[in-house]
Amino acid sequence: MANYDYDVLVIGAGPGGYVAAIRAAQLGLKTACAEARETLGGTCLNVGCIPSKALLHGSELFEEAATGALAKFGVQTGKVGLDLAALLGEKDTAVKELTGGIEYLFKKNKVTWLKGHAAFENAHTVKVADQTVTAKNIVIATGSSVTPLPSVEVDNEKGVIVDSTGALALPKVPRNLVVIGGGVIGLELGSVWRRLGAKVTVVEFLDQILPGMDGEIRKEAAKLFAKQGMEFKLSTKVTGASVKGKSATLALEPAVGGESEEIKADCVLVAIGRKPNTEGLGLEKIGLEVNKRGQIETDRNFRTRVDGVWAIGDVIPGPMLAHKAEDEGIAVAENIAGQIGIVNHAVIPSVVYTMPEIAGVGLTEEAAKEAGRAVKTGKFPMLANSRAKTNRDTDGFVKVVADAETDEVLGVWIIASQAGTMIAQAAQAMEFGALSEDIAYTCHAHPTHSEAIKEAAMAVRGKPIHI
Repeated sequence: MANYDYDVLVIGAGPGGYVAAIRAAQLGLKTACAEARETLGGTCLNVGCIPSKALLHGSELFEEAATGALAKFGVQTGKVGLDLAALLGEKDTAVKELTGGIEYLFKKNKVTWLKGHAAFENAHTVKVADQTVTAKNIVIATGSSVTPLPSVEVDNEKGVIVDSTGALALPKVPRNLVVIGGGVIGLELGSVWRRLGAKVTVVEFLDQILPGMDGEIRKEAAKLFAKQGMEFKLSTKVTGASVKGKSATLALEPAVGGESEEIKADCVLVAIGRKPNTEGLGLEKIGLEVNKRGQIETDRNFRTRVDGVWAIGDVIPGPMLAHKAEDEGIAVAENIAGQIGIVNHAVIPSVVYTMPEIAGVGLTEEAAKEAGRAVKTGKFPMLANSRAKTNRDTDGFVKVVADAETDEVLGVWIIASQAGTMIAQAAQAMEFGALSEDIAYTCHAHPTHSEAIKEAAMAVRGKPIHI
């Protein structure tokens, strides 16, 4: 029997990595986690999910106060000003609290934090900074990073052309912000700075925003964002960028035919997606290749083709979502420990934390039909939901996609102020193979936003009560 330093060594301390390390330690395995960043939590906690949500929440409060939206509820605010430094400071406080919380959990569960960049020497040996450690099992959980746009050079220090990290720390509200990319990150951060006073233009290569989401949801979202003041240039390609002083000029051309144009901005956010962090790991030393998308292929148990090496999260195929990585972190630790760890990748919810929020789980109507399923759908508008009407947040709807023959729920799609919370019910129902009838006949508390899910499920059979 080989004598290893650790039973499990996790490379990367993002949502997948730190969860895998903690779960492995809970299962009695001697565990270490290698992380080069000064704080734990990966992109999500440091420069992703958490700080962006702090800015989204703060900017929502600012807009409510500044536009007089609170007046109808009797809240008299007078002239409202913005203390951007305080808002950014609150964001930093949230990040510090949560990353510090993970460090506490590592100590509590006796997980060793190996500080430094990790690279393979062989399948059971990793060099971390100036030390070499061995492990019986090594889990690659290095996450992802911003996908660069070759024609547009990002420089977060200058603050003119930035990526998502730079957009979380702009020193002032830009007058004109151009967002390249109409996906989740671009729309969330674009929403933040629009609420704070920027004129926001979104440039998207495709003919619709939010690729991968249900078609009706995408159209409704575009309509609502335009109503809020966002401008969209769809089916448009960015071919180049130049920076002069504190402003940038982008060269644009139609995706198919048409004349080129230029657009100027004092800030440009490049948000065209993310790529797996697989470079610099020394994968070639263990004979592990990546696929055409730079991902590491695994089996359903998260084993790679190299014995003793596992992979989870953004470095493997599937949606790049923190909660997917967390579930995979638990599952891989349990598999290593000889238990059965499973993730149902058909039921992974996704959320856009704009206002209103946008959420979905399962198949879109289009994807279900492409898969050869006969479908029935049910929709219910938030305008007819009593809690939404009382709160004056009636934008959006709930859509349930069900199999026309079996009534099995294939997907649920929501635009509503509480969509991110509401989608959990749909995911849990689908995890247990629910029919639309099961949701329709489940008693929902009144008055709640979630009643809209019940009514949409009732609408699948053509019998909603309140429309």
